Amino acid sequence: MRKIIYAACIFFFAMSINAQEKEMSLSMKQAIDYAIKNSYNNKVALNDIEVAKQRKWETTTIGLPQISGKVDYKNWLKQQISLLPGEIAGGAAGTFVPVTFGTQQTMDASVTLNQLLFDGSYLVGLQSAKTYLKISEQAKEKTELATREAVINAYGNVLVAEERIEILKGNKKTVDRQLKGAVEGFKEGLTEEETVEQFEITQGNIISQQRNADRNREIAYQMLNLSLGNPINTKLTLTDKLDDLVVNNTDLNLLAKKFNIDNHIDFKIAENDRESKRLLMKLEKSKYLPTLSAFVNYGASANSDSFTFTNGDQKWFDYSMLGVSLNVPIFSSFGRKAKVKQAKIELENADIRLEEAKQKLNLQAEQAQSNYQLSIENYETAKRNLGLATRIERKQKIKFDEGITTSIDLLAARNQLYAQQNSYLQSILNIISNKATLDNALNTPLK
Repeated sequence: MRKIIYAACIFFFAMSINAQEKEMSLSMKQAIDYAIKNSYNNKVALNDIEVAKQRKWETTTIGLPQISGKVDYKNWLKQQISLLPGEIAGGAAGTFVPVTFGTQQTMDASVTLNQLLFDGSYLVGLQSAKTYLKISEQAKEKTELATREAVINAYGNVLVAEERIEILKGNKKTVDRQLKGAVEGFKEGLTEEETVEQFEITQGNIISQQRNADRNREIAYQMLNLSLGNPINTKLTLTDKLDDLVVNNTDLNLLAKKFNIDNHIDFKIAENDRESKRLLMKLEKSKYLPTLSAFVNYGASANSDSFTFTNGDQKWFDYSMLGVSLNVPIFSSFGRKAKVKQAKIELENADIRLEEAKQKLNLQAEQAQSNYQLSIENYETAKRNLGLATRIERKQKIKFDEGITTSIDLLAARNQLYAQQNSYLQSILNIISNKATLDNALNTPLK
């Protein structure tokens, strides 16, 4: 019995740990830091950097000593016959004597050292490998910036979805209370049936909006998990509040910040693309140069009519050779010239794309600042309009309760309030989203 209780305690403890592992409590800053380490795209970017490092080393080893070993074993199943003049064996002139030379089996073992002495394409390849590594590292930086933007948007969407549900709950409570009063008034003959029906329509619309909001909230959490690199059903608790998020994402100093294109990751990537095209042209030109390599080998061979090569008394005959090879390209029917021209055109295209990137990035930064300023202005307007719509709805409710106004006027004021609530939430999302876009446009570094 004691063992059963002990096993049960271990089971429930393990289940508790497993449950804790499936729950996460995150501020936005923590969510960004977590995603930088764990998101799918960032993991792939890290692997790409590792591949680039290995490729750089692979290219480097081409110019380092290369050692290879070789073992050849030959067994003549039927030895080759050679013909010798008959006179050698005392025969008549014009006749031939068939003979075999050598043993039936031979084995040869050798080790060769190869060393590249000069190859222009190898030197260019080293530079290209370094550029490729730099491109991979810059791609990782760009991925991190994109991840930050995705997490900020997803985090904001979750908070707005939660706030929308709370607003709808409050709206439904108000409508439920007024519908109940209208039903009771109708029973007593104090309210028209049309008033009850209008409140029922409003109630039905709110219930439908609540169901849709619940589904959107579920999707918002799943999108945030996807941005974080989590299983989409991981339970999340967000510690930042929506109001705090608005304050943290409202920074008027960004509107006056000067754009430095030299530090922008997209411009650096465009520069590296141009550099890769320059190296490609340099590579094609290097193929006009000769290549020089050298080798030295050492080996031993043995011969026997039977397989005795593993015996200690088997005789082996050593040999060694040193060689140098010079390969000089002379004429390729202008094939190399055509490749150089192609590479030159690609370099010109890279220059054009670099200039285009410069203009686009400047425009992108200016547009992002404009959109961000507009989102701040719209937020202030939406906040003010929400306050006005709330007061109008409250006054209409008092008038309706006192019988001064009709249900139509009350519902019109309430629909106006609902519209302003949605506009207010959307304005918050716009501030968060446009701030994230502006940070990327200005290449604001990760903190």
